[in-house]
Amino acid sequence: MDHLDSDLLRSFLAIIDTGSISAGAARIGRSQSAVSLQVKRLEQIVGKPVFERHARGVALSPAGEKLEPVARRTVSLLDASLADIRSDDLAGAIRIGIPDDRSKTVLSGIVADFAKRHPMVELNVQCASGAGYAEAISAGELDLALYEVETAGPRQEILSDERTFWAASRVHSPEVLDPLPVALFDRACWWRDIALKTLRDSGRTYRIVYSSESVGGVAAAIEAGIAIGLLGESGIGKDFRILTEPDIFTRMPHSRLVLDKSGSAAGPAVQAMSEAIRTAFSAGK
Repeated sequence: MDHLDSDLLRSFLAIIDTGSISAGAARIGRSQSAVSLQVKRLEQIVGKPVFERHARGVALSPAGEKLEPVARRTVSLLDASLADIRSDDLAGAIRIGIPDDRSKTVLSGIVADFAKRHPMVELNVQCASGAGYAEAISAGELDLALYEVETAGPRQEILSDERTFWAASRVHSPEVLDPLPVALFDRACWWRDIALKTLRDSGRTYRIVYSSESVGGVAAAIEAGIAIGLLGESGIGKDFRILTEPDIFTRMPHSRLVLDKSGSAAGPAVQAMSEAIRTAFSAGK
């Protein structure tokens, strides 16, 4: 007799929450082909399709709509039971700052997993641009923070290191315009400073046509074709082009995501969260 497997249900929910099999596979750290096979197995057990395919991804079929609340209750109960069995005496409170452009990806998973494993620890999570996190750490207003720097300091642990590039839309050519239209962050940060310095040093006339406080906002302006902008390598998808001509576009620094800890932050809870973040980024390399 066939039974519903919790592993199949987790993959099923990951696809629902992300909108596609490929994105769902990425969320749970499996290959797209492996998750596709899991969907096929789930549909064999149920006896009906659980998804309807369309150009943008997948949508729930009538059978999938019936299965979803069951899957969520089952997975939630299993997770709660495991957390209760594994629970330790770890307690306290942690104030952590997470950049808003990363809070919906790997870091949200870290926070959710930590909360399940250590339910007695109070998490106070701040999701913002990250521009003021270094100052907040120095002032003791945050215990832990993640933010981007050009050069890491002695107390900052580098979690990831990627190049930055000037980018344009794949289907537009704003880089040929004079003055050059530019999209920048509207906050004080080294990304904005280095972008402006590069433009000034080039002697090229430019104008800021779009400002945003987030990476997503700058990326949207670039994709729309109204400006060029500075992006990290991981943010340059299929809809963008890396600019290499003239030479001003190639001399850009690396951006390093660091984990910073306040000098006053100590204790097992802070150490456990630091290790959780460290492990997650090590696994992604």
